[in-house]
Amino acid sequence: MKYRQSFYQYLMTQRNPDDHRAVAEFANQAFYDQSFPKQSCDYDELSQYLELNGSYLSGMTVFDEAWQQYLAQME
Repeated sequence: MKYRQSFYQYLMTQRNPDDHRAVAEFANQAFYDQSFPKQSCDYDELSQYLELNGSYLSGMTVFDEAWQQYLAQME
């Protein structure tokens, strides 16, 4: 069985302070979010959390883009 990393673990691979693309900026800001559900692999849980607490996120489409990249890597 293949190990499935959490969404947060994947997102941290996208961190880059010199990269101003939306997913990289999301990752950079999520790194500082102490309440981020770091163990979650559940879209609904993460989406709900970000809708309520992700003021640093420029829009939910950024999360959706990052989620699709995450799923593609997990295949």
